[in-house]
Amino acid sequence: MFAYIARQPIFDVNREVYAYELLFRDGEKNCFPDIPPDEATSKLLATSHLSLGLEEIVGDKLAFINFHRDTLMYRFPTSLDASQVVIEVLETVKVDQQLVSACKHLRGLGFKLALDDFDATDKWKPFLPFTSIVKFDITTMSDEEIEKRVPELKQQRIKLIAEKIETYSDFEKFKAMGFDYFQGYFLAYPQIVRHRALEASKVTLLELLTASASIKMDFDKVNAILERDVSLTYLLLRFINNPMFNKRNRISSLKHALTYMGEIEVKKFIALLALANLSEGKPSELMEMSLIRAKFCELVSLALDVKENPPTGFLTGLLSLLDALTEQPMEELMKKIPISEQVKDALCGRQNLLKDCLLMVKHFECANWAEIKKLSAKHKLKQTLLHAFYNESIKWGRSMRSCVNE
Repeated sequence: MFAYIARQPIFDVNREVYAYELLFRDGEKNCFPDIPPDEATSKLLATSHLSLGLEEIVGDKLAFINFHRDTLMYRFPTSLDASQVVIEVLETVKVDQQLVSACKHLRGLGFKLALDDFDATDKWKPFLPFTSIVKFDITTMSDEEIEKRVPELKQQRIKLIAEKIETYSDFEKFKAMGFDYFQGYFLAYPQIVRHRALEASKVTLLELLTASASIKMDFDKVNAILERDVSLTYLLLRFINNPMFNKRNRISSLKHALTYMGEIEVKKFIALLALANLSEGKPSELMEMSLIRAKFCELVSLALDVKENPPTGFLTGLLSLLDALTEQPMEELMKKIPISEQVKDALCGRQNLLKDCLLMVKHFECANWAEIKKLSAKHKLKQTLLHAFYNESIKWGRSMRSCVNE
């Protein structure tokens, strides 16, 4: 069955997350698996197939889920919450009157239907009167052909998603064309502004990152940086008192935190504080992706017995989107933060163990199961362990992000 899940964000025109598409580990199909209809109960879906509850994976966002023909015919989605789930009808399904009737019935129960990889052929016409969303794969149709289809679908009040958006120019192009939502990793690639200097406040935050990445931390220097801005001290203490980490003791100062948590944990939270502030004004998904990557890389590096001060696995994941957050080239940023050479090499794309940790989490983001299998074999880690790490990282990332946004 599917205990293993990846998720891909779907953004609105403001680059904020509208929904997540959930991709299950089910062979090469990445869709809700064919299982006997008598197994399709709410209890089974909740406890056996979804290793995390939907709310833990997507929070208050919608979940787009791909379904096989048989699972639609047997009305499997009815075991899920219609207010949380969008049913994706795959382009590969055999379309006949029975399938149309099953989908119409599900729509009547309150589920939204989305047509995946829409190709505008006649077979989809019976679905359009009750379809809420249509998804276009921009790599399989020409811009001219897609643009031609937009007005007729808009006229039927159907929302449009552009898939495989990998650059900001693609995002702007399809936004201008009238698309409502966008799926792809364009946010993770920076719009580099090569000649723009970093603001003074961001330079201060890079100083904090430097402190968290040093072998021996200068707490007097950290205190001096924090004292310049009372809000930074407040945010740091809120981070450290987050119940996901610290459930028992209320920490009231940096010195208290050092005594209670130890230098490595304090360094991690200082790095989180700096990144949270660097991400101000950027899409919030960038921060959450950074947090998930940080936790995942930390867990993998610890499993591989990488025990270093500073926490190199954590920092590698956390800083992996720093170029997108600051709109500066990663190579130039690495000159401004004197972190370990292993972290620098990984972030700049040079091969080492930390780069493999980062590659693993990137493959999870894209549901590249074959590549995850290769890397798990290379490092002699069980795939089940990696999936457990990713699930734990999603939960931790969401919790930490909510702390940032409070």
